[in-house]
Amino acid sequence: MSKTPRVAAIHDLSGFGRCSLTIVIPVLSAMGVQCCPLPTAYLSTHTGGFTGNTFLDMTDQLAAAMAHWKSLQLTFSAVYTGFMGNARQMELAADFIRYAREWGSLAVVDPVMGDHGRLYRTYTPEMCRAMAALAEEADLIVPNRTEAALLLELPYEEASALSPEDAVRQLSRGGQRSVVLTGVSTREGGTGAACYDRSDGTVSFVQRDFVGRAFHGTGDLFASVLTGALVRGGSLRAAAELAAEFVELCAAHTAPQDLPLREGIDFEPLLGQLARRARGGKGDKA
Repeated sequence: MSKTPRVAAIHDLSGFGRCSLTIVIPVLSAMGVQCCPLPTAYLSTHTGGFTGNTFLDMTDQLAAAMAHWKSLQLTFSAVYTGFMGNARQMELAADFIRYAREWGSLAVVDPVMGDHGRLYRTYTPEMCRAMAALAEEADLIVPNRTEAALLLELPYEEASALSPEDAVRQLSRGGQRSVVLTGVSTREGGTGAACYDRSDGTVSFVQRDFVGRAFHGTGDLFASVLTGALVRGGSLRAAAELAAEFVELCAAHTAPQDLPLREGIDFEPLLGQLARRARGGKGDKA
C-alpha cells in the first residue's frame, strides 16, 4: 500500500467565511491527502465583505511549530503556502520550504496579495517584496491576474494586456518554476487558467463555464485541489483540469442559493464527488 501524501499547509484560519484553511483542510482530506496546518493568523472572519474582524498574529507560534517539526525530521510531499500576515512569516515559510526540499518536497506558493487590480488591505509594499522572494523558492506558483502583475512588477493594466502565454512564461523566470495563472478566459463565457509546465516548457489552457458570480474562496479551492492532485501523482495539466472542474461544479451548486457573497462558495456538500474523482484516477497519471 502506498504512503498517504502529506502536505504542510501554511495559511491563515478564518472562523467564518469559506477561505484558507477552512477550505484547504477538508479538500485535501477528501482527496486522500494528510493536511498538516501551520496557521499564520486567526481571524474571526475573512476580510472580504466583513468589517471589525479580529486578527491574531501567529508568527511566534508559527516559528516554534516549524522548529519542532524540523527537530522531528518530519517529511512532506508538498509545502503549500497562502495568506501571510507579515514579511517575517514569508521568511519563515521560505526557510521551511528549503528544509522540506532536502527531503524531496514540492513547493506550491499561492502568492496571496490582492485581486481585481487592488492589494488586500492588510498588505504593504514590504510584504509584496517578501512575497516575491517567497515565490522565488517555489516549484509552482498559482497567482491571479493581480498577483501576476505584482510579481512581474508591472502596472495592472500593462500586465493584463500580456497574452496569457507570455504572462506565464515571464512568471516562470526562464523556466525555473511552473506557473498556473488563474482568471484566464480563452472564450466568451469561459474562465480557467493558463499553465506553464517547467518539466517540458509547454503552455496549456484549461477552461470551464463561468457560473453566476465570482464567489469568495474559489482561488483557495482551485489551488487546494490542484495541490492535492499533484501530490497524488497527477500531471500539472490534469491537476488544473480537475481543479477547474470542481470549482465550476461548486459554483453551479452555490449560485441558485443566492447566498451573501461574503459567505463564500458552498463546496462542502460536494466533497464526496471530489473524493470519487480524485481517487478514481481523474487528475492522476494513467
